[in-house]
Amino acid sequence: MAENLKDLGMFQNVEGEYEAYQTRRAEMAKCPMHGMAAEFRPSDGEYLKDPYRFFDKARTAEPVFYSPIEDMFIVMKYDLMLDIFKDVETFSAAVARHPVQPMCPAAAAERDRQNIGIEPCLVDESPETHRHHRRIFGNAFTPKRVNQIEGQVRGIVNRYIDAFIEDGNADLVGQLLYEVPALAIFIFLGAKDEDAVFVKKLGGDRALVNFGWPSEDDQIAMMGNMAEHWAFTQKLVNDAYENPGDNYLGDMVRMHKEDPSLFTVNYLTNVMFLMQFAGHETTTQASANGIKAMLEDREQWEKLVADPSLIPNAVEEILRIDTSIFAWRRIATKDTQIGGVDIPAGSKIMMMLGSGNHDEDFFPNPSQFDPERPNAKKHLGLGHGAHFCMGAPLARLEMRIMLEELTRRLPHLQLVKDQDYEYLPTLLFRGVQHLQVEWDVAQNPEPNGGASS
Repeated sequence: MAENLKDLGMFQNVEGEYEAYQTRRAEMAKCPMHGMAAEFRPSDGEYLKDPYRFFDKARTAEPVFYSPIEDMFIVMKYDLMLDIFKDVETFSAAVARHPVQPMCPAAAAERDRQNIGIEPCLVDESPETHRHHRRIFGNAFTPKRVNQIEGQVRGIVNRYIDAFIEDGNADLVGQLLYEVPALAIFIFLGAKDEDAVFVKKLGGDRALVNFGWPSEDDQIAMMGNMAEHWAFTQKLVNDAYENPGDNYLGDMVRMHKEDPSLFTVNYLTNVMFLMQFAGHETTTQASANGIKAMLEDREQWEKLVADPSLIPNAVEEILRIDTSIFAWRRIATKDTQIGGVDIPAGSKIMMMLGSGNHDEDFFPNPSQFDPERPNAKKHLGLGHGAHFCMGAPLARLEMRIMLEELTRRLPHLQLVKDQDYEYLPTLLFRGVQHLQVEWDVAQNPEPNGGASS
């Protein structure tokens, strides 16, 4: 079974799969269901706004259940997810990037025409291959490389705040959180700032198309955007081979030139392609969710204003209380069990990381944002074990700086009342799309000059 999983990559497509998927979902929706499967409707608006009410019920009532509509076993408890993350041989990562909804034939044809060279890469490759590549690419993700860009990131954050600080209101997602993480990952990789927003827009639909239920037109459009992004990434890597810079991509190019057997050029292109997406979308969404949670509980925001030393732990609490990656998938390589439930070989498994992060057995009073929570760092928002997020130090740096500067320059920030929050409509990713905030400009402690601080 495990050998056959190597073909379950991001672009797997079986003839007739899309039509069979649509037929099965329609038929399953009409069938009577029992237990938590009957209540699990991840595409519904109410669930997208607040999945935690369902999570709280399911952890007690049925912590492992089969969803016939999604054709996955759903896992709700923290300790069970740890067991799955640790057992990489039984629970393969091969389906991690596989689309929730198979591609329609027209999108698959467009993909094939574009000849995009996607291959399994870090998050969805076999255990042995992953260990090899993780040592190479993870070890190069050094504290030196991350820390050397702190000043640049802080300058960017303050430049964006400067643009709206005198307005008295802003959409924090659109005016700060959307672009800053893209600029930060580009600085880290060694790409040009002016290309960051261009790439951000190209990759903006990938979470929806890959992990949601997009229309056929959306799938086709995404293939065109992906081809453009792939071509950009190829040029980025090729330019680095001609002139490797003092940055992460330059480090990897120099490593390949010294020993080409470590990885192929196409694999390096895949890593850069993956990092450009994962390195900003998740940070944008987590930051928006976390700032919303704090501003809904002013006391917690005031704690950070009064004591900035709490901010690093507050970042961990953000990643716990409403993480941007709130579900992740595996596939069973053999017959096994999870929490006493039989799992046949070949079954797809979805770990509800958001539920695990609210498991009261591990996080007392889990719905309360607590920047002083002693075990906040035990959250699952960055994965666990062999597949713990390689980019975690960079994400933490960006989120820390944004919180430091917002609490320093806009300590009186508050949410606009009665706004309607829109969330990303996907099975695996969670992020509020707009975050309207306001403040009294007369109370600004530092109206101008933030970027020079």
